[in-house]
Amino acid sequence: MAERSLRGTNLSWLSFESDEGVTFSERQITRYVCPDGHISELPFSVEAEIPSLWECRCGKDAKLVDGPEPEAKATKPQRTHWDMLLERRSIPELEELLEERLELLRTSRGEKPSRKRTA
Repeated sequence: MAERSLRGTNLSWLSFESDEGVTFSERQITRYVCPDGHISELPFSVEAEIPSLWECRCGKDAKLVDGPEPEAKATKPQRTHWDMLLERRSIPELEELLEERLELLRTSRGEKPSRKRTA
């Protein structure tokens, strides 16, 4: 029975293709330097567009040696909760809402209602 059992082949690990007739594109080595001084050398095809920034192994952006200065990205100033609130309401509206909420809070605590302010 052992002679007739099927045995697996290693076709999945072996490739019958060869490198004959394959021409690789011409390469150039580019160097990037990050602010920490790490140097990365990467091969690029001669026809490829080379990026001016590359992420270093430390996570910082490395600049292309002898390359053009990278373009600065336009950034929006960070909007705070207060900025977004002022886009929806004016200061007098906010003061009126605050007084209403404080009045509700005081009545739920059993405090006497306060007198309204006059402007």
